[in-house]
Amino acid sequence: MIKENLLSVEQCIIEAAKKRQATMSKKIKLIAVTKNHTVAEMREAIDAGADTIGENRVQEAWEKYGQLDRQVAWHLIGHLQTNKVKHAVKMFDFIESVDSIKLAETIDKEAAKLNKIQNILIQVNLVKELSKTGIYIEDLNALLQDVDNLSSLKLQGLMFIAPNLDNLEQVRPMFKKMYTLFEKVKHLHFHNADIRYLSMGMTHDYKIAVEEGANIVRVGTAIFGPRQY
Repeated sequence: MIKENLLSVEQCIIEAAKKRQATMSKKIKLIAVTKNHTVAEMREAIDAGADTIGENRVQEAWEKYGQLDRQVAWHLIGHLQTNKVKHAVKMFDFIESVDSIKLAETIDKEAAKLNKIQNILIQVNLVKELSKTGIYIEDLNALLQDVDNLSSLKLQGLMFIAPNLDNLEQVRPMFKKMYTLFEKVKHLHFHNADIRYLSMGMTHDYKIAVEEGANIVRVGTAIFGPRQY
């Protein structure tokens, strides 16, 4: 069933991209979100073609990391506490949830110890939801410039988590605003950054996110079914 679900999501991404001519020629990265799913399920998805997985919690990812026995890119998409950075840098190809200079500096320090350039995205809290982490827009420029000065980080774009609203059309203007912001950031002067990714959209809203310019989407339930808690 996972294989069929994965193919269905991939087809939906293709159809959504067709509605937005600007993204038709660009590769849209699908992250299979494996939070609360088993290593066996992860293997099934990878064997069916998933090449990138996303985890929300460092501890859960660490427990799976040594068992998976598959070549796959790992993205951290959940909030990262500074005391978990050491393990996160060892595992994750991308950390999508950087939202403060303190966290960025801690990641930079641990990456330097491993002679690693850590790819990161900056998480933006567009609508200032108190239940979500992320930098506010008015503080973004300062963080972008500070991060660009950290030599063991490679800033590659922005990440956004939209509110979970019943009327999906209400999130469309948010995705539009994030795309506008992303395009603005791409044209800023950086020494070290390579702004190429806009990560937004999950199971309930990824189609709209792609229509509005996302080139990374994070999908779990539509691939694996409801999480087992």
